[in-house]
Amino acid sequence: MAPRLSGRKRPWTKCSSARVVNIAGVSALDNSATLSSAGVSYIILKDWSERGEGEDLMSLFNKLNADLAVIQDADILVMPPPPIQGIGNDAGFTMQVELRDGSFDMAKLQSVTNAIVANAKTQSALQLVLASFRSSVPQYRLEVDRVKTEALQVSLDQVFAALAGYLGSTYVNQFNQFGRVFQVYVQADSQSRVRLEDIENMFVRNRDGQMVPLGTLVKITPTVGPSLISLYNLRPSATIIGLPAQGVSSGQALTLMEEIARRTLPAGTGFEWSAMSYQEKLVGSQMYIVFGLALLLVYLVLAGQYESWYAPISVILAVPLSFIGPVVALSALAESGLNNNLYVQIGLVLLMALSAKNAILIVEFARELRAAGKPILDSASEAARARFRPIVMTSFAFILGVVPLVLASGAGASARVSIGITVFTGMLASTCLAVLFVPPFFAVVQRFEEWRKASKIPAPARKPAE
Repeated sequence: MAPRLSGRKRPWTKCSSARVVNIAGVSALDNSATLSSAGVSYIILKDWSERGEGEDLMSLFNKLNADLAVIQDADILVMPPPPIQGIGNDAGFTMQVELRDGSFDMAKLQSVTNAIVANAKTQSALQLVLASFRSSVPQYRLEVDRVKTEALQVSLDQVFAALAGYLGSTYVNQFNQFGRVFQVYVQADSQSRVRLEDIENMFVRNRDGQMVPLGTLVKITPTVGPSLISLYNLRPSATIIGLPAQGVSSGQALTLMEEIARRTLPAGTGFEWSAMSYQEKLVGSQMYIVFGLALLLVYLVLAGQYESWYAPISVILAVPLSFIGPVVALSALAESGLNNNLYVQIGLVLLMALSAKNAILIVEFARELRAAGKPILDSASEAARARFRPIVMTSFAFILGVVPLVLASGAGASARVSIGITVFTGMLASTCLAVLFVPPFFAVVQRFEEWRKASKIPAPARKPAE
């Protein structure tokens, strides 16, 4: 979001921008509400093949924010488009601060909103936090003298209709011309509605057909008030938007904003999430359910294959080993913007199956050796040696296959890099650690399973001594 820059070279006039659409008087942060002091610019980028180095979305985003930050005459916020079109107007989080005490104290709403924004701007994990709500915008209060209006035989409806028609516009009718339908609107000439004194020169017709000056019926006084009153859940609300800093996930940003709001908001106020933030809070915790169901599926399939409730445990214990790689990679690359996003979580679910595959190769062979009568430790060590080559060959073939995802560039590269690094590092960790840890897991679980079976067999009854 940015206003038109007059007398200044616009920072987006580089070759990366195909065109810029400027709309004055519209606040994109307030659901496209009409505000005289707001504006929005939509920057349409060129095709990726026509852009050069440093002209990806994140680079342009950082450059625009740095160039526009020097402007002190306006609050300017550059926001990427929402990840899902139609849910929200921009990326990042959207918080609604509400008055829940039944009042319409806009000064109080402004105060608590400013306090939250001020506290959020001190956090290094957040960036570009801004509230569009303003409760003290200069305005004019127009009061109608109802006694004089009735005395001059003018109805209130006529006064309000005349003001709306002169200053705004009023639909009259429509007519057909050139095979098309045209609508007719009436409005005072632009030169006749520039100053407050122009209202005194506007007239309204009374019941006797005489023209009465509006200046004799209305009184105009300067005042201040909110430019826009928004309701969320039928309560007065103010919108706070912002973005997490690089290396900070959206979930961490939401948690931090919740902590700030709880510390800052006084009694009688509260907050809600809206747009994509609401959807994320609604379904974000379901990812843990997905992980649990994925592990349960692996366990039940292996339990049916091995016909044992204990044998799959040695395979399940190998799954967390593959998560060590992504954890190390995410921690090391946090500064570059890689965080625990949706694509990383998809990669973790994929790693459950891939790491279980390596463990199954060892456990299956070890169980066969144990069934043939070999000791448990010998079965585990021999299975690890025999399956080492197949594990390395299949795993590294897969790892080399995802290298193009790790080195991806171009449009949409962020998603490919996220899932590529997750699977790449996870398979490296699983391949290197499975051969070391799965045999001990198998030995422990197999001993426990055989001990359980032996404990259920009743001891033979002793014959009485003669």
